Amino acid sequence: MSMTRNNIIIGLEVHVQITSTKTKLFCSCPTDYRGKKPNTNVCPVCLGLPGALPVVNKEAVKYGLAVALALNAEIPDKIIFSRKHYFYPDLPKNYQITQYHGYGAPLGTNGYLKIRVNGEEKTIGIERIHLEEDPGKLVYEESGIARSRHVFIDYNRSGIPLLEIVTLPQLNSPLEAELFLEKLRVILEYLEVTDPKMEGWMRVDANISIAGYQRVEVKNIGSIKDVRKALEYEVKRQEAIIKSGGTVKRETRHWDSLRGVTLPLREKEYEEDYRYFPDPDLPPILVTRELIESAKSIIPELPDEKYERFIKMYKLAEHTVSILVSNKKLADIFEETLKIHYNPRRIASILVTDYLSCLEKHQLIIGEDKLTPTNLAKLVKMMDDGVISIAAAKDIFWDIVLKGVDPEKKAREKGYLGRISGDILKNIIREVMGENPKAVNDAKSNAKALNYLVGLVLKKTRGKADPREVYTLIAEMLKEDETNEA
Repeated sequence: MSMTRNNIIIGLEVHVQITSTKTKLFCSCPTDYRGKKPNTNVCPVCLGLPGALPVVNKEAVKYGLAVALALNAEIPDKIIFSRKHYFYPDLPKNYQITQYHGYGAPLGTNGYLKIRVNGEEKTIGIERIHLEEDPGKLVYEESGIARSRHVFIDYNRSGIPLLEIVTLPQLNSPLEAELFLEKLRVILEYLEVTDPKMEGWMRVDANISIAGYQRVEVKNIGSIKDVRKALEYEVKRQEAIIKSGGTVKRETRHWDSLRGVTLPLREKEYEEDYRYFPDPDLPPILVTRELIESAKSIIPELPDEKYERFIKMYKLAEHTVSILVSNKKLADIFEETLKIHYNPRRIASILVTDYLSCLEKHQLIIGEDKLTPTNLAKLVKMMDDGVISIAAAKDIFWDIVLKGVDPEKKAREKGYLGRISGDILKNIIREVMGENPKAVNDAKSNAKALNYLVGLVLKKTRGKADPREVYTLIAEMLKEDETNEA
């Protein structure tokens, strides 16, 4: 048995914090709880003290509806909150206020999201999108959940607005799960519902089974990459049990990212174990036309729409466009730069290659650097006008990204202004060829040696020559030499 699309069945329950609201879901405590002392960002409501009554945060409902609409879900006429009962230390009330499709309706149902797997488009159904309160946080010692002698509870997070996005079991590999989550992350980033840079912005419960056997739930996986790792481990674990003639238990497991394994927590609950019923303290919310229009008003052009427009408008390669639209800030830099100087192909090429390489090298994310559309447009215009060469532009680009320097000023400081071309360039090439006869001889049959000569010429011109022109001229001179020798 192997990890094929035929026998692996995966469904995801994705929990996403709504970080765009200022207060928690049912009280006025701020959502900015990170970095605060434990159990200081709390009140009687989020602590579940007797007599404390919840009041719904309307902004959280609006953002939740926007997500449901962006995920192509059907919106109900009214939204009902329910109580989900389970006894765990991170729930101060011993129940969680959530939404359950068995009573009324959650924010949205029957949605879908399209992903591309090995060049093919696949539609993943979304059973429901609902809104609930985040539990508190259990804190273990550095040794991890399996070895920690003590468990600490911090209720600062309790009551943070949380979206749960539940897929149908239509994912057939850990890779597909990763692709789904990446696509979802991009959409949420476009909607500005959540901030993926924040710790704990997304947590995933992954249900996985081998066809014909019991499913296992892996709880509270904290990153997209860890979801794939946990699922890959689970597939191997379950396959090994089946091959040895054993039985896969229906259970809930924990992903230990430090050890790279899943560990048993408890037997898997069934829906009836939670004893859902409508929350008597929260009246139904009528989904009016005004509420829908308010939610639609915060939905920008989404990644798939932007992808189609970029292909049609700018005539760029599909791979380039897919990278550009994978991050809203990157797409925005691209179009803002075009408003100043129009060269879609060159600007896109610089962003998806040089810019992203620079950020990766220095472990930065988009927005933590100092690149501006103005400076990028100025650099591209200098290249287009022949003021500096491509090599010179590449040499100063990282300073533009990391230090925010003016391209023209930096090029002047390095002596790159004023392009060397024509007869002057030919004379420099002849000098280099005369100084390197072995390389010249090798270049007649070896492309690497020819590129070596190009590099020597660029060094001698201090980057003021166009590498393509240098390459062409050297190739022509070598051909002339061969003709003369014959």
